[in-house]
Parts: sequence; C-alpha cells; structure tokens
Amino acid sequence: MKASLSLDLVAALALVSCKESGSNGKLTIAVIPKGTTHLYWKSVEAGANKAAAEFGVNVTFIGPQKEDDRSQQIDLVRNQALQSDAIVLAPLDATALRDAVKDVTDKGKPVVIIDSALADSSAFITSYVATDNREGGRIGARRLAEILGGKGKVAVLRYLQGSASTDHREEGFLEEIKKFPGIEVVSAEQYAGATATQAQDTATNLLTRFAEGDGLSIQGIFCSNQTNTYGMLQALRGKNLAGKVKFVGFDCDATFLDALKKGELHGTVLQDPVNMGYLGVKSAIDKIKGTAVQPVVDTGATMVTPENMADAKVAALIKTQVQ
Repeated sequence: MKASLSLDLVAALALVSCKESGSNGKLTIAVIPKGTTHLYWKSVEAGANKAAAEFGVNVTFIGPQKEDDRSQQIDLVRNQALQSDAIVLAPLDATALRDAVKDVTDKGKPVVIIDSALADSSAFITSYVATDNREGGRIGARRLAEILGGKGKVAVLRYLQGSASTDHREEGFLEEIKKFPGIEVVSAEQYAGATATQAQDTATNLLTRFAEGDGLSIQGIFCSNQTNTYGMLQALRGKNLAGKVKFVGFDCDATFLDALKKGELHGTVLQDPVNMGYLGVKSAIDKIKGTAVQPVVDTGATMVTPENMADAKVAALIKTQVQ
C-alpha cells in the first residue's frame, strides 16, 4: 500500500512540477519520433521547432534509442503524457502503441499521429499527419517501370514488420507495379531490419540469391525507406553491381544524392519531414485551442531523379533533409 501511495505521489508531483515550470505558462507539446539519429527525424524536429517558435509553445523532442524498441516508445508516451499538454507521435508499431495512445486520449490529452499510421485509432486521435505512403509506393513503382521500359524482373526489399508507413509503401508499390504486365516481382518477402547494418546484410543475401555471372537475374529493385535504401546501395557497391540494376529508393541523404549523380540510384521518393513536424505540432495546438483540425493531412511526396534534382523546388526540398 505504501509503495502504491508513493508512486501516485511521485506522478502527482511530476505533473504539478511540470505545470508550474511549463516555461512561463506556455503549452508543452511532446514530439516522440521513431528514433532520433536519422537525419529524417532531425528534419521533423526542425519543423516542430519552427511551429514552436511561431505559436509560442515549448516542444520536447524525445525518441527511443533504436527504431525497433517498442517498449521504450510506449514508456515515453506514458511518461510524456504526465509532463505535456499534447503528444505528437510517430508510432514504431501500428498496433503495439495503440493502448498507450488510447490511455492518453481517454485522460483528455490530444495525440497527433505523424509519419506512420496507428491501427483502429481514427475515433480517438486528433489527426493523422503524414505522407500518403501508398501513393509514395505507387510513385516508386511508376518510376521503376518507366526506367525499365515496362519489362523485367524486380525485387522489393521491405523494411520492418509492424511499421505501418513502410508496409503501406510496399503495398502501394506492389499494387501499382501489377499495372505493367511485362514486369514480374520475383521477391517481396525479405525484411531489412531496423539498422543500416542489418539492412546491408539482408540486401547482400538477397543479391547473392539473384547472382548470375557478373550481374543479376533481376533488372530492378525497390526499397521503402532510408535504412533499407542505404543498406541496398552499400550491398550493390560491395558486389560491384551499383549502376548495373535499376534502383529506386525512398527518403534522402547525402549518400543518395551522390548515388543519383553517379547513376547508381535512379530515383528516390522524397517526403517533407519539416512540414510533417510543423503541421503535427500545429494540429495539436489547434486542438487544444478549439480550432477545427483536419482528421488526415497529406504532407506530400516527390520523386527525385538524376534529371530533376537540380530543379529549384526539388533542390529546396532536398536542402531541408541533407546537411
């Protein structure tokens, strides 16, 4: 009984302390990404901070150390709910985070979901602010079909089981590529894993499976996020196959730009994480203030190719995500 009272007292004191110290009475919005190391999430943070400055709120940006640590992210959601007026969350798992989010909203605090969907949550979340991930996958499929001339064998390297955003991209790709009868998907069951090292190892094994002489028996490859695109690029380079197969990825970093210039990467679907972070925080603020909030906000997707990467609008988008 004493332990229970002690825990209740600690929680109550934490909540009172937060409200008293909420930096001069400003609203505090907790932004919880899938991770904090990738430049993508740093861009989300930049957008969140932009909104914080514009609307005069505090933003706490905190995420799990690894992008497959569901339990740590659940703990962060529960802890930040005690200290913040609203939460903006990119869930690592479409179902594993649902109960924690429902608990927060049941206590009257808004939760905005960004980047990756939360299963069966439309009735209680404030808004879903993200790339239309299925359309992003379709954009990737159309680009790969274009550069293959509508024929050939292709492989899809998936990202991580339970990640709704990449699941939807992969599904969108597979749906769209069926519209090209001359293209055959010969592999779509491999998951890269949460780290670049895991992705490179999985990609290397996949390439070994389709090795044919000095080349490959496949003509095209699609990857669905920054991690597996990077892992596949390194695997192709390691086997001296970069540029010998048509390759379309997702997201962007300096390595991808270099690969686009060298003809090793033939396209990558670029999101707008700065806008996502900004609109995620803005939606939370609007909900608290009683302003109407759209239930779904599409932050857009752009195909970057060697041919258009120097265009002003594309270059400006790239600049927000590549240091």
